[in-house]
Amino acid sequence: MSGNKDSNEQFGDLEELTRQRVAPPPMYKVVLHNDDYTPMDFVIDVLSRFFNMQYEQATEVMLKVHYEGKGICGIFTAEIAETKVQQVMQYAKEHQHPLLCTMERA
Repeated sequence: MSGNKDSNEQFGDLEELTRQRVAPPPMYKVVLHNDDYTPMDFVIDVLSRFFNMQYEQATEVMLKVHYEGKGICGIFTAEIAETKVQQVMQYAKEHQHPLLCTMERA
């Protein structure tokens, strides 16, 4: 009988742990910033290549970057946002464009 009591205590703890909710991870916006040198076509290419946007959506975001100074590329967990920022910055550097990509808490 004492074995059942230990077993019940273990399951009780398990039930309590199961009831606790895990908070969702913090999310981050990946943002492109306007500059006077990066061509609009290159920004569209970046949005299509790294954020899987269709041409029309990429064009809308590019125009927002151009006219408002910045545009949101997507919202991701911290690790994915960091990776996207690094990929975009490396790609821009390889193509000799000063395009700035950052992440901000959503």
